Amino acid sequence: MRVTEHLERASGPLISFEIIPPLRGGNIQSLLALIDDLVQHRPPFIDITSHAAEVIYEETPAGIQRRVKRKRPGTLGVCALIQNKYQVDAVPHVLCQGFTREETEDFLIELRYLGIDNVLAVRGDESGYQKPLQHGRSVNRFAGDLVEQIAAMNEGRYLADDLLDAQPSNFCVGVGGYPEKHFEAPNLETDVRHLRAKIEAGAQYVVTQMFFDNRHYFRFVEACRAQGITVPIIPGLKVLTGRSQLTSIPRNFFVEIPAALADEIGAEPEERALEVGAEWTARQAEELLAAGVPAVHFYVMQSAAAITRVMARLRP
Repeated sequence: MRVTEHLERASGPLISFEIIPPLRGGNIQSLLALIDDLVQHRPPFIDITSHAAEVIYEETPAGIQRRVKRKRPGTLGVCALIQNKYQVDAVPHVLCQGFTREETEDFLIELRYLGIDNVLAVRGDESGYQKPLQHGRSVNRFAGDLVEQIAAMNEGRYLADDLLDAQPSNFCVGVGGYPEKHFEAPNLETDVRHLRAKIEAGAQYVVTQMFFDNRHYFRFVEACRAQGITVPIIPGLKVLTGRSQLTSIPRNFFVEIPAALADEIGAEPEERALEVGAEWTARQAEELLAAGVPAVHFYVMQSAAAITRVMARLRP
């Protein structure tokens, strides 16, 4: 079922999760254990991140060597696992960064063959690597370009114009939103205009970047509605689990940690950080659910320990 259909048919707010594939050659059993924990909370869909190849430099006997590695392959396989073993709709992330439009089309075709109807279109982080554009290949520079490509496939228009039997796809397309604005945007109003362009290109719902102060979300939704964006806007939440995240999360995701949360985690022993973070996130979720959000999306990533604590409070 499409994400928008889940939202339309729900009798109340939904809970969804986001996870990442294992590291190359990693243990699939730990991933299965995580999914086993998550499906107990009856999520209608689970997002799976995608990861482009990265440029790394390694010291070798011959000197420093430049290598290109993809650390987390497996998005397609994890999607098939979730959708077919667990009967939960998978939402793979589709990236601009690190992939050509031709590779993207192939990936989307494979998703369609698997019966996967949902994708989240994102630009992706700069990895330092871009495929050589040989033989007429091209890339999507921005998420809006990627949305346009998927929308074209939904209309039966593929990159090659000689596909006489090409069938339209039927993807429900989600995109990201930034309650504290994208770090490259000069202001929130401009960022919302960029989001509106993605909606006009064919996106059907929005999942926000993590935030730790609900006022950012409510202000963001108000700004979106003022600019004519009417699609569902799903808030994304992340549980702080350690002191190191007080600096790593703002540095990597360009979001603010409220002083009250930072002070409480800083004042407590390290082993209590997860408990403090889970309590904070649970209060956020309770306020958002009371306000009538269509769903709450949790960035779980690799461990269910934090989300188990949050869900215990939300669903006693």
